Amino acid sequence: MNLFKNRDNLLTEGDIKKKIIFFAIPIFIGQLFQQLYNTVDSLIVGNFISKSALAAVSSTGTLTFLVIGFFFGFSMGAGVIIAREIGAGNKEKTSVAVHTAVAMGLFFSVVITVLGVFGSPYLLRAMGTPSEVYDEAVLYLRVYFAGCTGLIMYNTFVGILQASGDSTHPLIYLIISSMTNVVLDIVFITVFGMGVEGAALATIISQFLSMFLSLRKLRKSDESIHIHFSKIRFEKETLREIIHYGFPTAIQGSIIDIANILIQSYVNSFGADAVAGIGAYAKIEGFAFLPVISFSMAMTTFISQNLGAQKKERIRKGIRFGLFCTIVSIELIGVLTFVLAPYLIKAFNADPEVIYYGVLRAQICSLFYCLLGFSNVTSAILRGLGKPVAPVVVMLICWCAVRVIVFMTIGQVYHNILLTCWIYPITWGLSSVVYIVFLKLIKRKGVF
Repeated sequence: MNLFKNRDNLLTEGDIKKKIIFFAIPIFIGQLFQQLYNTVDSLIVGNFISKSALAAVSSTGTLTFLVIGFFFGFSMGAGVIIAREIGAGNKEKTSVAVHTAVAMGLFFSVVITVLGVFGSPYLLRAMGTPSEVYDEAVLYLRVYFAGCTGLIMYNTFVGILQASGDSTHPLIYLIISSMTNVVLDIVFITVFGMGVEGAALATIISQFLSMFLSLRKLRKSDESIHIHFSKIRFEKETLREIIHYGFPTAIQGSIIDIANILIQSYVNSFGADAVAGIGAYAKIEGFAFLPVISFSMAMTTFISQNLGAQKKERIRKGIRFGLFCTIVSIELIGVLTFVLAPYLIKAFNADPEVIYYGVLRAQICSLFYCLLGFSNVTSAILRGLGKPVAPVVVMLICWCAVRVIVFMTIGQVYHNILLTCWIYPITWGLSSVVYIVFLKLIKRKGVF
């Protein structure tokens, strides 16, 4: 008996290039819409409220990435386990992994909500958030974390769907959610005259909508990914495996975000204009990063399913194709970003100082996007191969330790915004070199 009625979802069969591309495209479009509605927050806040409001929203980005990103690491670990069991055709173990993942999502929803709501003021103050934007930043962050259950559970449910090979339904739900967010942003801010809390409220309402749509899809499924409320619990062995795969990824993301918080604190010392300009660039970089996210998710699922099916030659071909697509696509976007940076930053806020800082970061980093893409997709490949610790070690040294050391030494005597710009391509290049060596070593050992 087939695990799936529609075997088109399986990545262990059929043309490799088509499978990867057709799995990645819906993820890309979905992430595009998600980035659009995140960007709409900043566009509307920057143009209809004030420059300080834009800086307030921008200053919270590293914190939300840190807290939410820690859970996403565990979520990715669950996805690896689910995809592997699907590839092996084990329906019962797939179901156990699905319900353990949901239980984990609910647990993190409670923890992150409490920590986010009560800890926001202390974290923002510790980062040296400029006093003129502090109150608005606290308000935005507290409203955001109050509704983070929608975001966490949506990503849990989408992770299950994507592990099964379904990237189309998550796309549909994300489009609906994104359009809802845009409408609510306009209504709350321009019609009701709300401040930054209106942008945060629009985001969490939209996230809950996408969460319920994803849950509805899983509840209607009669396959191994069907969610039964009565079965939601932690299964010891499965949880141990999820922690084994997910904890290193969670630590990796958190460590990097901690380093980025240090950099954000350094940026904060240059004032609200620098925070707003570089925050606007971060939104643009989010778009540039979309091919990397798409192919990374596709590669992890593709490799996990094929590893479960013991198809090593298929894995090798998929890795070569995935790396090529990622590097080429993100570098093309990098060139466009370099050329269009002044116009893109101006769309967020027309203040000359804001534009200056945003364009400075954009034109230094954008031509090195190929290094960023290679490092991230290789990290995803290693997770799919069952090597979750290796990316942690690489990122811990190259992206965290190096950045912290630089800002704790050079940054103390050389107070220049250029330091916050060049540190990124330098560490991307360093990690890329290490990953090339590591891939060659594990290939010789016959891992893939």
